Amino acid sequence: MSARAASDELDFAPVIAEFCEYLEVQRRYSEHTVKSYRRDLKALAADLGEFQISGWRAVNAFVIRSVIARQHEKGLSGRSLARRLSALRTMYNYLLRRKRINFNPVADVPAPRDDSRLPDNLQIEHIQRLFSESTDDVLVVRDQALFEVIYSSGLRLAEVAQLNLDSIDMKAGQVRVTGKGSKMRELPVGSRAIQAIERWLLRRTELIKDPQENALFLSQLGRRLSRRSIQQRLKALARRTGVQHNLYPHMLRHSFASHILESSGDLRAVQELLGHADISTTQIYTHLDFQHLARVYEKAHPRASKTVSADMNSDVDDE
Repeated sequence: MSARAASDELDFAPVIAEFCEYLEVQRRYSEHTVKSYRRDLKALAADLGEFQISGWRAVNAFVIRSVIARQHEKGLSGRSLARRLSALRTMYNYLLRRKRINFNPVADVPAPRDDSRLPDNLQIEHIQRLFSESTDDVLVVRDQALFEVIYSSGLRLAEVAQLNLDSIDMKAGQVRVTGKGSKMRELPVGSRAIQAIERWLLRRTELIKDPQENALFLSQLGRRLSRRSIQQRLKALARRTGVQHNLYPHMLRHSFASHILESSGDLRAVQELLGHADISTTQIYTHLDFQHLARVYEKAHPRASKTVSADMNSDVDDE
């Protein structure tokens, strides 16, 4: 660390660089996550500079509230601001543990609240349609296995992109993934997904260019399929099968979570399956579950209809 970074003010850029190196090397965060931390901290540092704040030590709760308010006025969502505050809190906790500061100035600074927006998810019939395509095209066989695995096990885009041949135990019906914070977890894989993977493995040799390539899902060039390609292929599959949604891989993960919760009601199990460190992250799916129950109630309960027929009304005595 430079002498300037160790100065009384804890200059912005050197501390950000040091903290991100810590996340990458010691905490083993993914490159994508570290980039997000760096981007958010740089954005905060830029606005702090406009408030004549010279370094991280000079930040206090009042100043950071002013910066967050300004960014909110510029149109940044409450969710994005919450993420930035989380990054800042984590960095200050890092400095606090190393006795570089005496307190965390943003420990209790809340982010502005947006109207709660539920994650999009697909209905069961949409899922069935998505996987209904019958073709011998090797790329479609690959895609069906890829998206069956995401929906079957609730995988993140980064998790499915990193799957290797030895990540899935076909006999046991399990997949081993490395999630956020390099945390590993083993998840069940459904029979439909296992069947789709078996079909793909029989065809995988058609795309192999390097016999040493260990990636489960290969591109036409024989390399590991990129995240961007996975996103594009899912949109193409949705168009071909007539699923009228702006479909993206995380929607399959959301659908997995909401469908499991609708059937089981076990929020803790869903938390474990999704790999959420905090159950509060998983609780958004309770709202989706309630919406499903509300729809069932309105369809099934004889007194739940918004409009009651004239015949029914005529039979009701005044009380």
